[in-house]
Amino acid sequence: MATTEVKPSAAKKTNKVRKPSLGPKKDLKKKKKSKKPNAPAFDDTVERNDQNSESDGDEQQPASASEQLSFFLKQLESAIGVKVSALELDPIKDKCMVELSQNLDQNVSNLGEHIKMSFGSSWRDTLCEGVEGKVDPGSPAVLVVSSSALRSLELLRGLHSLTKQCPALKLFSKHLKVEEQVSLLKKRVNIGSGTPSRIKKLIDIEALGLSRLDMIVLDMHTDVKGFSLFTLPQVRDEFWDLYKTCFHQRVLEGSLRICLYGPKPAAPKLKNNKKQRQNQH
Repeated sequence: MATTEVKPSAAKKTNKVRKPSLGPKKDLKKKKKSKKPNAPAFDDTVERNDQNSESDGDEQQPASASEQLSFFLKQLESAIGVKVSALELDPIKDKCMVELSQNLDQNVSNLGEHIKMSFGSSWRDTLCEGVEGKVDPGSPAVLVVSSSALRSLELLRGLHSLTKQCPALKLFSKHLKVEEQVSLLKKRVNIGSGTPSRIKKLIDIEALGLSRLDMIVLDMHTDVKGFSLFTLPQVRDEFWDLYKTCFHQRVLEGSLRICLYGPKPAAPKLKNNKKQRQNQH
């Protein structure tokens, strides 16, 4: 009887020895991605910010007029390269910036009172009078400039006590057509509140007049992302275009005052905005 031989290689395969790789060693451990916390709802955050600004007295203490002027001139030069000479500045440096009361926080509810005090004894005739014919139609005495329509509405609530006889005008584009605003500007207007782009558009088409303009209130409030009128992209450029075209010469002539309303320029939050934005992107 014939027998068949079984070769060892057919019965059992030997394990192959892997040669070591000559390339650089790779870290096989995967990095764990840190989960970003969910952003709070916009309305909730705005409400919380308003409550904090009402209660935080230190943050809302106003800077002196000279500190505000120094801050504003630095912003002006860095944004559009306009440098005011000492000769131009000397006649206006003591009166071009509005120094607000140290006894009132600079929040929404106190805005009307601050503006009232800045006009002295003439506040009632200038800000509240509603009789037509005494002044040029469509020419407000005060323009409040902010970074968004929502913020403009918030500030208008703070001006309610001054606008009962002569309603303030909404000068922003959200839900408002230019034609509607042009029609309203044919009447007496004491106070307007809006955004830079729509304000400039209404000035350009000669619907919004500047013959009575005595003060521009620039809102220094920062939004939930840390942006303000001076730092929010596009809006910042639109504001400086508006200022250079329509306001700067009047400031140099001494016929227009600037009011920075909100946290003082030296406040930490204004300095940390850049880092906050980098963390968010």
